Amino acid sequence: MIVDLTGTLPPDSPAAFALERGRSLRNAVPRRSHGGWTPPPDRPDPVATLMASNEGRLAHLVPIRIGRMLASPFTFLRGSAAVMAADLATTPRMGSVVQLCGDAHLANFGVFASPERRLVFDLNDFDETHRGPWEWDVKRLAASFVVASRDNGYPEATCRDMARIAARAYRRWTRTYAGMRALQVWYAAIPIESIIERVERARDRAYLDISMDEARRRDHMRALGKLSIKAPGGGWLIRDRPPLLLRLPDDDPGRAALPALYAAYLRSLTPDRRVLVEKHRLLDVALKVVGVGSVGTRCYVALFAGPAGGPLILQVKEAGQSVLAPYVRGGRARHQGERVVSGQRIMQAVSDTFLGWTRSPVTGTEYYVRQLHDMKYGIDIGGLRPAGMRLYAEVCAWALARAHARSGNPAEIAGYLGPGDIFDEAIAAFAVGYADQTERDHAALAAAVRAGRLAVETGV
Repeated sequence: MIVDLTGTLPPDSPAAFALERGRSLRNAVPRRSHGGWTPPPDRPDPVATLMASNEGRLAHLVPIRIGRMLASPFTFLRGSAAVMAADLATTPRMGSVVQLCGDAHLANFGVFASPERRLVFDLNDFDETHRGPWEWDVKRLAASFVVASRDNGYPEATCRDMARIAARAYRRWTRTYAGMRALQVWYAAIPIESIIERVERARDRAYLDISMDEARRRDHMRALGKLSIKAPGGGWLIRDRPPLLLRLPDDDPGRAALPALYAAYLRSLTPDRRVLVEKHRLLDVALKVVGVGSVGTRCYVALFAGPAGGPLILQVKEAGQSVLAPYVRGGRARHQGERVVSGQRIMQAVSDTFLGWTRSPVTGTEYYVRQLHDMKYGIDIGGLRPAGMRLYAEVCAWALARAHARSGNPAEIAGYLGPGDIFDEAIAAFAVGYADQTERDHAALAAAVRAGRLAVETGV
């Protein structure tokens, strides 16, 4: 459990000075300045931004990406991180930086297993991670709650309240972490039991459905049954399900690069983890379509077998430049896969044992590697009633505050936010305004498809 140690900081401590510095920054960047959203006159065309983000993707999969984004304003928001990154760059920032998720919408949180087999709740997508202003993650999270709540048909006042709840929880947890020692913050986690306890204290225990048993069942053996078929002569092969899952043929040129990719991945691991991976033998590789914003990037599934036959399933996912990179200092990362892995390790309380990175010796494409299934469990957002969404907003904001506190200065941010609700109300106003923008952008995408600017494939 996270212990709330918020209290009076030692008067001469660095944290006390940071708290006061944060308070003083309100004069330069008033908290109310974060409220509302008005697009600048020179705002880039969102459809043009999306088309630019399609460059370099596998062309035959791009229509699937567009089709998934067309499904609703929320799926549009999920797939348009590049659009929102450009918009966030025009908004106020108080000056404190953290390791950002870069794509902190509410569907990028979930349950997964720690190496010790404990179930924890945390952020789970780091493709866009980068150092930057903490406000950007908070604003994307709050806006996503308004957009998703509208998709669920909630009253408008309830939709706005979701953003307010998320901002308030982020502010309160940041104040909690400001009063904790650095090691306490670093070791803090959100065990799933903490969330279940909150659900059980509520009057209606069914409004947020989190099943520990179901999460534990979502392991490699279950994934093996879904992804594979028995190979002639024994072993397994990945099951072809084009266009979403497509085995690399034996004569595919990409197979020739596998030994070098595998060797580079092993070099990215610590010696103990390298020993574990080397116990497994590669059986098969397939191209897999994932997510919304990631559709069209090169994402592979690699199926391995251990010495006693147990499976290991790794995802090898293309890593490009973060959508935040053009708007923050830091330049190009040495290796985009390493950027993703490092950001994940900084932000998550516990990370995947098999995280690593590699680069194709043929194309130069950079990848990061992680487990495809390891008790990963996501919330059914579309099935949430308002009470469940409120609790989910609190928990996601809790996870985000904890992640930011690991790499940033929570005392400085807490000093800026203060104990009152000024920031909460400002973020709620921004989230509603940006939800309106998202709906306009979604309509613009639909119009572009009707006009023939973009090809689309729906229902895939």
